[in-house]
Amino acid sequence: MKAFLLSVHVLAAILAIGPVAVAASMFTPAARAAHLTPDDPRTNAVPGVLHRITRVYAVIGIFVPVFGIATGAALGVLGDAWLIVSMVLTAGAAALLVGLILPGQQRVLDTGNPDRRLAMSTGFFNLLWAVVVVLMIVRPGSTTGAGR
Repeated sequence: MKAFLLSVHVLAAILAIGPVAVAASMFTPAARAAHLTPDDPRTNAVPGVLHRITRVYAVIGIFVPVFGIATGAALGVLGDAWLIVSMVLTAGAAALLVGLILPGQQRVLDTGNPDRRLAMSTGFFNLLWAVVVVLMIVRPGSTTGAGR
């Protein structure tokens, strides 16, 4: 059961968080290009598609912490500092996504004006996920030998 939970957790992270990170990162440059070429319908469609991908995969991404907590419980590591830090960083990334990135993307779509703060928020979101991945791989007390 532990292997199943861990497999679903990792697959959910790859298949849900990956697209959010990529689509959110591509949004600001695409919005900038659309702003510079207002008469090009193809260029103007891209930010809307990227926003939709970000929004849909953000909802699917709920499975990542759900299966992460289930995996942590099955492994008996829910009280370990590295996992608690990972959960706090995950909550922070989710708050950024829901509180700043998705509304910021919608604001850009509504106004047509690119927002540099949105790119910064997205970069910080991706940085938080990178730290979580590192904590998952190089966790203190790991028996895998990774990070030693």
